[in-house]
Amino acid sequence: MADTMQFDLVSPERRLASVQATEVQIPGADGDMTAMANHAPTITTLRPGILRVVHSGGTDEYLVSGGFAEITAGSLSVLAEEALPRAEVTQEVYSGMLTAARENHAKAEEHDAVDAAAKLLADMVAVGTHMGLSSQ
Repeated sequence: MADTMQFDLVSPERRLASVQATEVQIPGADGDMTAMANHAPTITTLRPGILRVVHSGGTDEYLVSGGFAEITAGSLSVLAEEALPRAEVTQEVYSGMLTAARENHAKAEEHDAVDAAAKLLADMVAVGTHMGLSSQ
């Protein structure tokens, strides 16, 4: 179909999605973007956020912690550092991810890499707030 593109989402643990999508909303490191069929070829890094996939069966959402997206005219492949279907993101899971981000931030302070770690931590807090989860 001309109005769809092949979408694949994989993490180190598993393949999470492989569908014909009409649009995919990506939490890009330089800002959110929406990819559709015939999008200009692009490679972008991801920041923590919600990745939304619109397809004939509805809309699926995934929490991604980072990674890369490669867009071509007919496909979009996302290689996520960590990704979970939104339905699997419980308070306990989110708290674990937030704890890991805080630990990375603390380690970064020791090595003068605070800016990147602070941004990662802020993005994790923001995505949890968006999902209605506590960052406490």
